[in-house]
Amino acid sequence: MAQFDLDKCVLVGPGGLLKVPAEDEVTHKLLMLIEGECEGLGPLEAARKFGLSKQRYFQLRAAFDARGAMALCSRKRGPKRNYRRTAEVVRQVIRHRFLDPDASAEVIAQKLVQTGWTISIRSVERVLTDYGLQKKPPQVPPTRGKQTGRGADHAAGGAGGGRRSGQHRARGPAAAGR
Repeated sequence: MAQFDLDKCVLVGPGGLLKVPAEDEVTHKLLMLIEGECEGLGPLEAARKFGLSKQRYFQLRAAFDARGAMALCSRKRGPKRNYRRTAEVVRQVIRHRFLDPDASAEVIAQKLVQTGWTISIRSVERVLTDYGLQKKPPQVPPTRGKQTGRGADHAAGGAGGGRRSGQHRARGPAAAGR
């Protein structure tokens, strides 16, 4: 009888062995069912060996009985479509953005909820981002900071530096007599 070595991902039989890719979940589930049903391991031990519950074992067996090996493929979890951001809700978000370009996502969501739509602030933000309608941040003019380097010396009146406002550099012999 063939046995599956879970650590090495190898199906071992009397005539040799067959390597099974570790990421091949369909083959792992099928081998679990084979060991549980055909090899005499039993459902509980087969499920434990493959890291699943007994309940999940029986779910997989029922699915396999109904639809074959294709039923062992995992499907995408969660919602299959946007049930909150329907086409009409998206149109309403866009409409509110064009009616009031300064309105935030919170304000748009509040207006939609008040009119009977079910939508979150995050969903409004996603719609605005998807359609490129998010508000641009205000442009801050560059601040005039302290100048550094050679430009600072020139702005202060030359290489003398260190003079405070109101102090003037002496010029010529007349300034020496003061």
